[in-house]
Amino acid sequence: MRRKWIAVWAAFVLALIVIELFVATVVIDPFTNFYFVILAITAIGILAIIGAVFVGIFITTRILGSQEFTPFEKEMLAMREDVKKLAAKVEEMSPDRRDPGRKV
Repeated sequence: MRRKWIAVWAAFVLALIVIELFVATVVIDPFTNFYFVILAITAIGILAIIGAVFVGIFITTRILGSQEFTPFEKEMLAMREDVKKLAAKVEEMSPDRRDPGRKV
């Protein structure tokens, strides 16, 4: 299976080299041939989408691969706990909690 993919990529690269040689020797004039321009734009678009998918997969695996919080995230979680503690203390100190019958 691996040799098959190597052969496919080798054929693709060779085809690109042949096309480049034809353009360089003016056998094919890419700017006057409408179909060649459409084919080139389509190939670039497909390769750009494939590249974007691979970059997205790479970034996602790097982010999810660490399985550990960053120092910033750890600090934010600690601050969240501090805010919860302070909110509980304020709730305990409110006049409604001490004397429920008292009107404010």
